[in-house]
Amino acid sequence: MLVVESERLVVRHFELSDVDALVSLFGSPDVMRFSDGVKSVQWVRDWLKQCIENVDQNIGVAPWAVDEKNSAETIGYCGLFYFPDICGQSEIELGYRFVRHRWGHGFATEAVCAVRDHAFRVMDIPRLIAIVDPQNSASINVAEKAGFSYEKDVMLEGYTHADRVYVAVRR
Repeated sequence: MLVVESERLVVRHFELSDVDALVSLFGSPDVMRFSDGVKSVQWVRDWLKQCIENVDQNIGVAPWAVDEKNSAETIGYCGLFYFPDICGQSEIELGYRFVRHRWGHGFATEAVCAVRDHAFRVMDIPRLIAIVDPQNSASINVAEKAGFSYEKDVMLEGYTHADRVYVAVRR
């Protein structure tokens, strides 16, 4: 089911058939470099199942598949994640991850802008955050191009370093 569309991309709900694309994504050391490491096939299956089952909880907040229109290839995900406690307040994060061979073509920025606008205009979410590893300059550039501004650092459970919190507010 379609969530939002942009010039070159379709952002849609995940399907069980997306597992191979996600195994490629989460199995890439390059893609997972600034995260908590490469994931197993079973982890990916469980994550995908949870994404599909929980799509209507938390005001429809969910990660979504991103397909490139010309090729119909699933090139990553972009979507919304609910965090009940980031520095004492609940937050909705706009998270994104794309396959390595599609980096540098503006797909991440295009998807983030489309999902941001959908969250603000359709879902009526007033504030979004992006949590980014401070060494991930490419992801910081995407967030900043999409109108997110640095707010503070945060230490997430299970990580050994602080991440940066970038914020965008509905205008």
